[in-house]
Amino acid sequence: MSQKGKTIKIAPVSRVEGHGAVTIQLDQQGNVADAHFHVMDVRGFEMFMQNRPVEEAQRIATRMCGICPVSHHLASAHAADALYGVDPPRTAKMLRELMHHGQMIHSHTLHFFYLAAPDLLLPNTGPEERHVVTLLKKNPDLVGKIIRLRQVGQNLIEATGGRAIHPVTAQPGGISQPLSEEKRDDLLKQVNEAQSLATELLPVVRPLLDKVELLDELQTGYLGLVTPKGELEVYQGNLRMIDSTGKKLAEFPVKDYLKYIGEHVTDYSYLKFPFYRPWGWPKGIYRVGPLGRINVADDMSTPLAREEYTTIKAKFDKPWNHTFLYHWARLTEILNSVEKAHQLLTDSHITDTDVTREFTIKGGQGIGVIEAPRGTLIHHYTANPDGILTKVNLIVSTVGNNGGMDQGVKNMAQRHIKHGKINQQIENSIEMVVRAYDPCLSCAVHAVNGHMAMRVTVKNHLGETSQVIQNFEE
Repeated sequence: MSQKGKTIKIAPVSRVEGHGAVTIQLDQQGNVADAHFHVMDVRGFEMFMQNRPVEEAQRIATRMCGICPVSHHLASAHAADALYGVDPPRTAKMLRELMHHGQMIHSHTLHFFYLAAPDLLLPNTGPEERHVVTLLKKNPDLVGKIIRLRQVGQNLIEATGGRAIHPVTAQPGGISQPLSEEKRDDLLKQVNEAQSLATELLPVVRPLLDKVELLDELQTGYLGLVTPKGELEVYQGNLRMIDSTGKKLAEFPVKDYLKYIGEHVTDYSYLKFPFYRPWGWPKGIYRVGPLGRINVADDMSTPLAREEYTTIKAKFDKPWNHTFLYHWARLTEILNSVEKAHQLLTDSHITDTDVTREFTIKGGQGIGVIEAPRGTLIHHYTANPDGILTKVNLIVSTVGNNGGMDQGVKNMAQRHIKHGKINQQIENSIEMVVRAYDPCLSCAVHAVNGHMAMRVTVKNHLGETSQVIQNFEE
């Protein structure tokens, strides 16, 4: 297919959660003049969470997504804790964290093996066969292990969250149910199995992960949580921002995020563009998620994950700016979460029954931050003296990668499309850029202070534009 001076549209981008599209503008020579990634879903949780009690927010927020509901559930609980000034008991924190690691195992396994791996394991098949069902036919033993690993993650969520999807147990001051010793023992057996599965699966795909040239290198900043020792963290800690050379730009408590993170809107997508505020837009574009976390961290805190981290360091100079390395970082985090889950389940306090603290309803602000599978997730609540939410600001994980996805699809299009020639293989390579980030598009689309950047074009019966209405300045 050859096109010149036209717009090419790839819609929808396949094997991602939600609906996104890529448009590519060609010049008269058929080369790429511009390209963008678009997300036009509208969810609006920032608005309809308003006028609800703070303690209801945890049950509302989890409905944002069926893939990463735990992250919203726990970020909301963190924000409620902060707003009411209540510190949950140790066991409650452990159970919340165990739930979170269950989601990391489940979500990362789902994305890499179900959505991304077909591009790597089935490179010469057509789009109608490039999926996990074909993998099942070709290698049922491999897919069986993948399904079981994901199931263990789901079982951890169900045991701690009350439900495998849309958990309900986290609340201001703790969690609503303890973990029995019998259930702990069962989960520990499953986690031991998951550790064996993870270590068996990684060597199968590791040779494929050397192909960093499949996706372009992109120079951006990175953001993620770290422990006081500077190790990778997904549940709590300070936020660290680095530039594309690895230089630390800032390290700050989550309550100060507005000093360092701004949000930009465009007319071609409802997905916001966060940026490092001191640098402004677009210089301050940064990325989050597995690659962001592994880049900002100085080390891993568990043995198997540290071994894999060391393997990556031996092959590539850090920071790792190649987008393709998101996959390797994601698999390294599966090891980290399996090991963390094991540590939690072998702690004698995990079955204590003291799992909640009383709290007093009051007004104020509360900020909760957690590392969702897709990146740094921020819930910022403001409530009146009756504990009713009056303002909600959400910086959802996927938006942290919006600048990277937008620039990445343009770079890939410019790299492959010459003289107007494009084929299915080129289209898929552009989609692979988006898939590397594992975007969760439907739960990421919200408004800046309640306003979407919107343009309405009115045309007459001849197709001629008669009026353009928009609510933003270009």
